[in-house]
Amino acid sequence: MAATTTQPMGSLPSGLGICTTAPDVFYLPELIFGGLVWILVASTHVFLPNPLGWVMFVSVFCFVMTFLWMIFFAAGVHKSSSGWATADFAYHSLAALFYLSAGVDLAFVTIQLEPVASFSNIYHIDIAAVVFAFLATLLYFIHAILSAIRWKHF
Repeated sequence: MAATTTQPMGSLPSGLGICTTAPDVFYLPELIFGGLVWILVASTHVFLPNPLGWVMFVSVFCFVMTFLWMIFFAAGVHKSSSGWATADFAYHSLAALFYLSAGVDLAFVTIQLEPVASFSNIYHIDIAAVVFAFLATLLYFIHAILSAIRWKHF
């Protein structure tokens, strides 16, 4: 008989298991979309009353923390303590909230720039950043829900 490699929802994976189990399979897409938001916002022109500093903080913070979180899980650091399921749920909930606020701020700025910059590439870059910010929000939200389910079963 073939052995299954999937883990039950109540256990925390380590090693390559983070690439095959829910919600941990969302780490790479979160990094990709968060990195795209970071790159796109960094490539636009910042006007003085612009809240893009918050968007940059959120995208860089979540990118670095998600990368570290993924490395911790891959290395098996979470095996030494029982609070990792709670911390996983708390971090992804906070990241979803941060990205939602950053996406709303970025959408507001983009709407405000539309009359003066709709013909420029900066406007199109801002639109792409808004889309990726909301996709990152969705990924972090789904990850938080699946982490909550795993935490409940832990």
